[in-house]
Amino acid sequence: MRFQRLDLNLLVALNILLEERSVSLAADRLCLSQSATSSALGRLRDYFEDDLLVLKGRQMILTSRAEELIDPVRAVLEQIRSTIAVAPEFEPETCDRQIRIMASDYSTEVLLADVLARMEVAAPLMRFEIQTMSGKPIDSLERGMIDLLVSVDFALSSDHPSETLWEDGYVIVGDANNPHLKSPIGADAYFDLRHVTTRFGRSRVPAFEDWFLRRQKRIRKIDVVAPTFLSVPGLLMGTSRIATMHRKLAERLCRNLPLAWCEVPFDIPPIREAVQWHVTNRNDFAIQWMIGQLRTTAQDLYGTSHTSNESAHGKLAVEFQAHQQLD
Repeated sequence: MRFQRLDLNLLVALNILLEERSVSLAADRLCLSQSATSSALGRLRDYFEDDLLVLKGRQMILTSRAEELIDPVRAVLEQIRSTIAVAPEFEPETCDRQIRIMASDYSTEVLLADVLARMEVAAPLMRFEIQTMSGKPIDSLERGMIDLLVSVDFALSSDHPSETLWEDGYVIVGDANNPHLKSPIGADAYFDLRHVTTRFGRSRVPAFEDWFLRRQKRIRKIDVVAPTFLSVPGLLMGTSRIATMHRKLAERLCRNLPLAWCEVPFDIPPIREAVQWHVTNRNDFAIQWMIGQLRTTAQDLYGTSHTSNESAHGKLAVEFQAHQQLD
């Protein structure tokens, strides 16, 4: 079908080419050969009288015209899907769909692992891709590279809907034979001990606990900086080092590894983990069903999330966001 010389079938190909910025990756998603996808790109170039994607080094980048088309093309396809196409009744048992989720290894361990274990029975044909946290997770959501983002609530965007899933605090973790954990650790001892902390990416963005403690007037002795939350236990075992870790993660790890934990000797504000989805996916039944599974599993595991000090949390959130942008 054509509209003003444009083959409307090409809109789907254009949307995916703009998202993937790669002919081979777009071909995989379209279930077409690379030659067929290249042919579609050629016809799109002829229609728009623009190259759309150009090779720069080893990567393809979008032209200015292509950048302008991202939101309008996505909006047109969403309008067709939500208002014209007849949506079949969603049946998770027969749904053959891939859901892409961006989440930290902490979120994967304390929630997603349980959710996906349930999915093996509830939705056996569905497939899942968990992507590590990028430096610009909201950009990945808006470009359609992921379907869901699971992250701390103050890292999310106000432009898209979100829902809080659980709240977590912090504890001290160390080797099960670490003598410092045989009795409660006081504040002075805490700062005198040697620590393992976590920072992410090339810019070495700190985890919330690391950033919060760096704001205090006393400085920790950092022995090791780890690249992920789940790499910390191996850096604690067999040493006298300690780490300040999410309570829910610590409880899980201590059940399966020779680790022990105790309370932090001062207050660290809790973090709230939430899920966010693109505003255009509000009527996507598969994604909304998946959000429901995240919600139900979080409630089963941790109960209803609540916040004891909203104003203090909000102020810290703004400060943390500003710090990340400066880094």
